[in-house]
Amino acid sequence: MKKILITGVNSYIGTSFKKWVSQYPDKYSVDFISIRDGHWKGKSFFGYDVIFHTAAIVHVSENDTSNYFKVNRDLTVELAKKAKKEGVKQFIFLSTMGVYGTETGYITKDTKPNPKTPYAQSKYEAEQLLLQFNSSDFNVAILRPPIVYGKGCPGNFARLSRVALKAPLFPDIENVRSMIFIDNLSEFVKLLIDNNFSGLYFPQNKNYVNTSELVRLIAKVHGKKLKETKLFNWVVAKGLKNNIVIRKVFGSFVYDRKLNGGPGSMMDGVVLNYETDSFEKSVEISVGRNSKKDNKNEGNIY
Repeated sequence: MKKILITGVNSYIGTSFKKWVSQYPDKYSVDFISIRDGHWKGKSFFGYDVIFHTAAIVHVSENDTSNYFKVNRDLTVELAKKAKKEGVKQFIFLSTMGVYGTETGYITKDTKPNPKTPYAQSKYEAEQLLLQFNSSDFNVAILRPPIVYGKGCPGNFARLSRVALKAPLFPDIENVRSMIFIDNLSEFVKLLIDNNFSGLYFPQNKNYVNTSELVRLIAKVHGKKLKETKLFNWVVAKGLKNNIVIRKVFGSFVYDRKLNGGPGSMMDGVVLNYETDSFEKSVEISVGRNSKKDNKNEGNIY
C-alpha cells in the first residue's frame, strides 16, 4: 500500500485526488496536513511514501508579495528537506502554467519560462530548488497543469458556467486552450505515484478546448440553447491585444501534446493513459448533472 501525505487540507486538487483513489482502499492511504503554521514541522514523515504538495498562496496584498516566496518557495524547500531526511521516496509539486509569463501562445519543449507575477515567480524558483533534491532515493516530480476544471472547481470554469446560464449571446471565437479535467489530473498523479516517477510534467486533456464550444456545451447540459454570434469578434480581437482577462478567456494557449506527460505519452515503458471520460461527459460531471463525481469542496489551495 502507498502511504500518501497531502499538504493543504482544503486543496481542491488534493481532496479530489483523495476521493479518486478511494476507489482503491487496499492500494492507497491518504492523509492531509496543514502548513498554515509551524506545527507541521513536528509531524513525522517517516512511513510515508509520497508527499503531494498542493498547498500554496495564490492571492495576497499587492503591497506584500513576500509571502508568495515565504510559502510557495521557502516552505516548499523546507518540506522537501524534511521529506528526504525522513525517508519519503517521492515529492510531487504542483506548479503552474503561469511560469511562462503569458496568457496566449504555443508552449513547446523549447519555450523558456518567463514568470511575470510574484505567484508564478515563486513557483518557478521553488521548481529549480526542488530539482536539486532529486536523487535515486528521492524522486521529485513537478507538474505544470493548464486550467483545471471539475465539479466545485473555483476559477475560470465556474465563471464561464455562470456566463453560459445568463448570457443571451456569446461570441463565436475560433481558439484552442489546453485544459485538464480534475479526474484526469487525479489519475495522472496516481500513475506518477504507482511508478515512482520523477521529472517535469505537462498533463492535459487529449484534445484542446474551444471556449465557445465549452460554453455552448455547458448551456446544453443545463437544457439551454446558447446563441452564438460573430458580431462581437472585433471587440474580442481588440481585447486580445489589450486586456488580460479577454486573453485568458478567448486567447489560444496550449501545450504541445508531445511534452512530457502529455496524454498517451510513454515514460519508462509505461503509457500515460489518464483520460477517464470523454470531454462532453467531463463537462456534464463538472456542472453537476451527474452525481457519480460529486465534489462540494470549493477549494482554497492553502
